[in-house]
Amino acid sequence: MERLYLVIAITDRQRGKKALALFEENNVVTTYTVMGEGTAPPEILDYLYLSPSEKSVIMGIVTESGILSLFKNAKRKLYIDLPGNGIVVSVPLNSVGGRSTLQYFLEGQSVNFNNNEKEESGENMAIKTDYELIIVIANEGYSDLVMDAARTAGAMGGTVIKARGTGAENTEKFMGFSISKEKEIHLLVTPSEDRTLIMKTIMDKAGKISKAQSMVFSLPVCDAIGLKLPE
Repeated sequence: MERLYLVIAITDRQRGKKALALFEENNVVTTYTVMGEGTAPPEILDYLYLSPSEKSVIMGIVTESGILSLFKNAKRKLYIDLPGNGIVVSVPLNSVGGRSTLQYFLEGQSVNFNNNEKEESGENMAIKTDYELIIVIANEGYSDLVMDAARTAGAMGGTVIKARGTGAENTEKFMGFSISKEKEIHLLVTPSEDRTLIMKTIMDKAGKISKAQSMVFSLPVCDAIGLKLPE
């Protein structure tokens, strides 16, 4: 079966419904939408004639053959490749837990399932890409600490979404420190060559020993539009 991708579209709330409709028009009917908040620094907002805005983060599983059409229509209908209109990125999936889960995610998309395929797959593939999605999970209320650290290492900005953690008791027992249940998840798309420095700086300035108690990891981004800066 062809490779699968998690496509993430981040745009302002006004474009959120159009972005969701774009997924549906491209036969991606199973999607997830969460609300986020932009973190671009004031100088970037002023340069782009933008104001701080609430964000819509829309995610869906897309086949490799569906990526091209989805990205093409995002440029044509959302003008997503113009600075300030948002970004769309794709992250490759290594495995999906079971045939029924796979069929649920891909409902509406044209997929040929191999009858000999195992119910569960766990194939791992090393992928080198131009961009990476850095995900930072930090205690609520310390977004500025995290983003200030990221910017000192070259990050341009990101999107923050609210979350609630579970398993705090086990973390305290096995890792020796307690963590807050209320979380903020930071999504930063960055060139691959900047990833190591950005992640190290976040861990140094907003890591486990700080009040933010950040946990950081990254995922490869195979395709990305909307990351242009104005000339």
